[in-house]
Amino acid sequence: MGLSGRERRILAQIEQALEREDPELARRVAAINRIEAVGGLPERPYGGRARLWALTHGWVIVAAVALVVVLLLVAVLAT
Repeated sequence: MGLSGRERRILAQIEQALEREDPELARRVAAINRIEAVGGLPERPYGGRARLWALTHGWVIVAAVALVVVLLLVAVLAT
């Protein structure tokens, strides 16, 4: 649903007043508008590194659990 010319002018006036009164809120609103225009959240700079860290630690946990299961199985079979 598009805005009429009058509605766009009113919205622009409201945005200008907001920028004058509360620049931090105006910055956040602009960031939200950019996200909606692009169609998703921007990639965080540490996103790839954090993902790699979680993946590595996940595999370490899986390996530790597998080792415990194997050791328990060996202990049961040895007795």
